[in-house]
Amino acid sequence: MHAPTSWASFAGRRATDVVECVDLQQDPQRLAEPGPWFVVVDFEAFGRGGRARAWRFAQVSDDVAPAAGALRDAPWRGPDPSSWRSSLDRDAYQEAVQRVRDHVRDGTVYQVNVCRVLGAPLPVVPDGATSLEPDAAALAARLVAGNPAPYGAAVHVPASSGVDPVWVVSASPELYLSLDAGVLASGPIKGTARTADGLTDKDRAENVMITDLVRNDLQQVCSPGTVTVTDLLGVEEHPGLVHLVSRVRGALAPEIAEAPDRWSRVLRATFPPGSVSGAPKSSALRIIEELETAPRGPYCGAVGWVDGDRAELAVGIRTFWWERGPHDDGVLRFGTGAGITWGSDPLAEWHETELKAERLVGLASARTADEFGTPARSAET
Repeated sequence: MHAPTSWASFAGRRATDVVECVDLQQDPQRLAEPGPWFVVVDFEAFGRGGRARAWRFAQVSDDVAPAAGALRDAPWRGPDPSSWRSSLDRDAYQEAVQRVRDHVRDGTVYQVNVCRVLGAPLPVVPDGATSLEPDAAALAARLVAGNPAPYGAAVHVPASSGVDPVWVVSASPELYLSLDAGVLASGPIKGTARTADGLTDKDRAENVMITDLVRNDLQQVCSPGTVTVTDLLGVEEHPGLVHLVSRVRGALAPEIAEAPDRWSRVLRATFPPGSVSGAPKSSALRIIEELETAPRGPYCGAVGWVDGDRAELAVGIRTFWWERGPHDDGVLRFGTGAGITWGSDPLAEWHETELKAERLVGLASARTADEFGTPARSAET
């Protein structure tokens, strides 16, 4: 085995040889400095206990596939498919769905995204006097081959690098924010089914609701009258499922575009993404904190890059992250969730979380070519 190097990949850009990490909650103005900066923001960031960080690398190249190069040949060794456990089992998840429905009935919220976090032991591997972390590049390559996604991403800075470490691999289909030529855009997803025929009126109503929330978020940082919905309820096909996707864009206000802390102001106005929180957002976040039993971390946060007045950030869905805690040798985690409204059926919402997880958890659990692509059911306990 080889010791993993520090690297990042997203949206056609790949970087190696980490230089530094900055805390975006303490020094957001650093993002105005020359980049690109590869960004990972926890769902709980900005006042709710999570982290918002950005890494700068010495070497950057464009127009390359994720996990390209020699690291791509490394085999992925995932966890035992039977070892996955869920932060909420089926009964607890259905109870959470019912409690959201009660909140909707009482007028507290219109919609809440309720998530659960799957975890499986994946220890470090002894290598002489050191221990090697799991190979993020190998998992990224597996996802590129088995579940290609428009916003696939990976950032791996090992603890041995001496820089604040991170281990995230994502196959996100959803655009959180892009900035190009002064235009700020977002592509919220709401509505998931195996085929387009399976999309329901509930899915369409939910998408419209969240698209309106995103439009309101962008209006906080865009010039008046410039925010528009350019596409509503578009159907996008992805491996094993389809999504309803809408598109919103606006012209970033000049006083924000020219400010050194522009990204702090943009993120604080729009974060966390509306599609993975709910509406109204503030009430939804309080209910999420009440119902969910595990932090989401980078799942449902943001992953991508920022480079001066250009940026592309994905919503951190379909995302794996690995951590080594004080009482374990390492755990691979993956989040899955569903948007809950008054029209939600608790068991159907549970099955939606399974649908979103099964292909990717199967890919991450596969250990040989024969197992490649075999679904692994997400554990209920």
